[in-house]
Amino acid sequence: MSRIGKKAVAIPAGITAEVAGQTVKVKGPKGALSYDVHELIGVEQTSDGIQVTPHNESKAARSQWGTSRTRILNLVEGVSKGFEKKLEINGVGYKAALNGKMLTLSLGYSHDVLFPVPDGITIVVGGAKQDQITVTGIDKQKVGQVAAEIREWRGPEPYKGKGIKYSTEIIFRKEGKKK
Repeated sequence: MSRIGKKAVAIPAGITAEVAGQTVKVKGPKGALSYDVHELIGVEQTSDGIQVTPHNESKAARSQWGTSRTRILNLVEGVSKGFEKKLEINGVGYKAALNGKMLTLSLGYSHDVLFPVPDGITIVVGGAKQDQITVTGIDKQKVGQVAAEIREWRGPEPYKGKGIKYSTEIIFRKEGKKK
């Protein structure tokens, strides 16, 4: 039994949720999102909120049970509060700049990296040396994917700690060569 799947997703005030077949649509102050629930999972709207239940006791149905409930919860949180990921740039001369819908990253390459900002995502560059990037949006998956793609250009290295890292990430440093 899924402990997470058993709980109903509560719908806060100011947010409207609609269940039509296997599709859940959620609207709130930040926007609207929808999710198509797996066919092995039943979804219904009750007085407590949105309840998900597996159609049978197969392993595939049980594995989709908690996942579907969490995805619906992410829709509700996204349209009410939104999601954000913070990145930090470490290294001499490494910086970021935002030009319209294009993020320009100076990361020690012979050229600047141009990263187009996708629709539905807002990027803010700040910090004393333009070394902090904040990625925000209502879709948790899209925010995480954009942050991961930015980090991918120059991941943190363990010797000097240079590169792009998440603000909550801890880089385990290695000791250099000894003579």
